Amino acid sequence: MAKRFLIDTDVIVEYLRGREQAVKYLESLEGMLHVSAITVAELYSGVRDDEQEALEQFLSAFDVVAVDQVLARSAGLCRKGYQPAHGTGLADAIVAMSAKAVEAVLVTFNKRNYPMVQDLLVPYRRS
Repeated sequence: MAKRFLIDTDVIVEYLRGREQAVKYLESLEGMLHVSAITVAELYSGVRDDEQEALEQFLSAFDVVAVDQVLARSAGLCRKGYQPAHGTGLADAIVAMSAKAVEAVLVTFNKRNYPMVQDLLVPYRRS
């Protein structure tokens, strides 16, 4: 079975900004690439009008993990459990549970935001 990766917003932003390490890293991944519906919302919230078409084309390379009732329930319970000690936000809980739902490795720079994720990968050290 092909490896699965759920790419967090911070990694995609670096790619879209043309950061060489991010471009090389994402393009070297072999397997199924996923993003959370929350990441899609976060990306569109910061997109300029003249970038929308390029963003849509870029996102077409990913399987978007939708937030259904089952995922929403698990994310809510995740946040409830981790928020007091770790300050876990709802968006991070949804991203974490999206990765779990599709059995994907979560690729992010924000390791500390995801204490509930065992299968996590920091793609490279940012300078």
